[in-house]
Parts: sequence; C-alpha cells; structure tokens
Amino acid sequence: MSSFAPESKGVGSDSDASSYDAEDAVFFPGIDKIGFNSSAGHGETMVYRQYNPSEVVLGRTMEEWLRFSVCFWHTFRGTGADPFGFPTLTRPWDDGSNTLANARRRLRAAFEFFTKLGVKYWTFHDRDISPEGATLEETNKNLDEMADLALKLQNKTGVKLLWGTSNLFANPMYMNGAASNPDAHIFAYAAAQVKKCMEVAMRLGAQNFVFWGGREGYHTLLNTDVRMEQNHLAAFFRMAAAYKKKIGFTGNLLIEPKPKEPAKHQYDYDAMTVIAFLKTYGLDKEYKLNIEPNHTTLAGHGYEHDVVMASAFGLLGSVDSNTGSPDLGWDTDQFPMDVKNSTQVMRVIIEQGGLAPGGLNFDCKVRRESTELRDMFTAHIGAMDTFAKALKVAAAMKNSGLFDKQIKERYGSFSEGIGKKIDEGTTDFEELEAYVMGKGDPVAASGRQEHYETMFNTFL
Repeated sequence: MSSFAPESKGVGSDSDASSYDAEDAVFFPGIDKIGFNSSAGHGETMVYRQYNPSEVVLGRTMEEWLRFSVCFWHTFRGTGADPFGFPTLTRPWDDGSNTLANARRRLRAAFEFFTKLGVKYWTFHDRDISPEGATLEETNKNLDEMADLALKLQNKTGVKLLWGTSNLFANPMYMNGAASNPDAHIFAYAAAQVKKCMEVAMRLGAQNFVFWGGREGYHTLLNTDVRMEQNHLAAFFRMAAAYKKKIGFTGNLLIEPKPKEPAKHQYDYDAMTVIAFLKTYGLDKEYKLNIEPNHTTLAGHGYEHDVVMASAFGLLGSVDSNTGSPDLGWDTDQFPMDVKNSTQVMRVIIEQGGLAPGGLNFDCKVRRESTELRDMFTAHIGAMDTFAKALKVAAAMKNSGLFDKQIKERYGSFSEGIGKKIDEGTTDFEELEAYVMGKGDPVAASGRQEHYETMFNTFL
C-alpha cells in the first residue's frame, strides 16, 4: 500500500464537477457492466476472457477463491503525479478541492465503478474518503458523514468492505513515525485515529483491518533508539488488539510488510521480520499479514516469497495484488499481468484453503500516461483475468499431483527411521553420530531444479 496523492486544485479539467452532484449522476457514461466472453477478439479489452465469477474450480466458484477488491486510494485519489511531473489524471467529477462535496462525488463514482466492474469488495484509508478538519473532533465528524454515505452505497450495490485502514503516514505530524514516534502526544493522536477508523470499519462490516507502517522505521541511527521504538510499536498493536475485542470487531487484524520507502529502513521489512516481531512480543495470535508482492521484491525476494512464508506459518491473511518493475527498483504499484507470478501466489492460496476473510486487493494505479476513464477498467480487467487464469493453472497443477508427489518423495527420508525421529524431536547428537558411523557417509541427491521449472512451464 502506498499513500494516495492529494488532488491539486485546478488540474486542468474543463468540466463542471458540480454537475455530478445529483444522486443519480452517471460517472462512467457509455460503459456497461463488464461481461464474460471467452472468445472475445484480441483487441477487445473491456471484457473478461478468463474471469467467470460462477465458474467452479476445485469445488468453489472463481468469485469465492479470488475475492477481488478495488482500492480507493490509487483508483480514486491518484493523480498520476510523481517526483518528476505534475498530475496527469483528471477526473470530470473531481474539482480538486478538499471538501465533503467532492468526497461524496468520488465515493459515488467509486461505487458505480465497483458495480460495473463486477467486484464484490473495496478497501480504503480513512483519509482517502474523508477530508481532515481543523481538529480531531471535526475530522471524526467528517469521517462519520462519509461513512453514512458509504454504508448507503454498500447496501444499495451489495459491495462489501474487505478492509479499512488508517493513514498514519501522510500528515506532517507523522514525519518521524506514528506508533514509533519519539513524541508521546503524536503516539496518542495515532491511537485516537485508529480507534475511530476501527469503529467506522466495523460499522461498515469490514472483514479485516490493516496496519501499514509507512513511517515506522528510521532514516539514521544517530538519533534513534530502535528498541524503544519497537517496544512502543508493540504496545500500540497490543492496544489495538484489545480495543478490537472491546468493541466486538470479529475481523482479522493484518500487518503489511515493506522494507523501505519512505523510510530508509522500516521495522516491518518483510514477512519473516514481521513474524519474528509478532512472536517476540507475543502478538502472533492477534495478527496476520497482508502481503504486497511489490514490497516483497523491494526486499530482494522473489515475487511469491512473502506469500509463501506467511502461509507456511499460518499467518497469511490477505494479498495486495500488484507488481513492480524490476528494472526500476521502487514501489510502482502496477497491475499484475504476469500469469507465472500469479500462479505461484494462487498455488499457495489453494494449498491453505483460500484467503477468506481476506482477498486479492488491487493496490495498483494506472500509469500516469493512461489518462482515459476506460483505462481504469482495462487495468482491473486485465489483472482479474490474469489471476483467473492463474487459478485454473494452479488447480490443474494441484489435480495432477505431480508436485505434491515429487516433493513428498524428496523429503521421504524423514518419514521413517532416523529421519522420523529427527522430525519428531526424539533423537540427539549422540544417536545421530552413531547412525552415521553405522551407515557411512551420505551421498547428496540432485535437487533437479530445472526439472521442476520445466514441469511448471508445461502447465502454463
């Protein structure tokens, strides 16, 4: 997840945004609900070729396996601005102001988009959907007003909230962190912000609540007490878990790892770092992980690495389905279009029995050069088709039994004899030494990496 880029006043649109104030306004004229047509032509990009929500795969529908979600921040707050250029994405309903009227238009446009795209879930930060006021009290009042509209739109469309989260990184007060901030007053403000956002998320029926520590890290160790900051971070998470129980919120609490950007080093570097943190502070029963593969690759790992690691320890809660450009080296939040990478992720999801109550959230933004409203649709359609195909490929691999059988054979020495005793923890160094003395030196077997890679490719 990355911060949304606040809209700039007067970004070049000639349209009158106020014309979209009516409740029955149409924000995407000429675009009907996206349908499924497996025989669509190569040039047709406003149709699903792979994603058929009702198609059954391994006993469940695609819709149940994939649980697609659209994020609000990139899709409806992104402007295309980057460190080297001004905004390029102007939306006709958006006047660029930080007003409730503009926020209401954005939200209504979003729900029309969700409905026409055919997704069942959405996600947001508190500050994406609602402007901050002069005081926390005013800010909370604004958020309540926007939550009223969100609930109305959810009930009208049937779209549900996959998860909500607090933006604890954009406001200048968080420049030195939120829960890890050296100022206790700022720590307290962050706690109050999460408290309110958690209440709103629960009211909207959120199935999860996410924490992304965009500023929880350091830029220099010369002014940082890293143990104190992580102790405070743990205290913050402990209080959040306690408040979840107090208000009766039944969804999962999720932490999203990221190695860098904006901090030089962030405390939630990767999946194993977060898992170690949770276990160190006794929080591993309270939290799971929301994995963003673009962050995984920034940490120097393969695309599926953090998904695999989190699942292996029973802590994979949800996936922010995006990708990056390996030739660039920063968090580009692109739509996932690589079937091979997506298949690796779907293999893990199938193996653990699904992601619910998590899902595949498109934490992605169209390129700053993709300026048409249709581009918002084609980007999501392409990514949804990619994961739908990946689901079918992963299911075929599962049904074949080839990988399961050969991996089981590779570790077969641990199923009996001394290997079984190692696995069960019922042997010691002395017995193992005696075993080797009696059996002689072992002979290493081939890992057959190329065999597995070639076998994988035959399913694509």
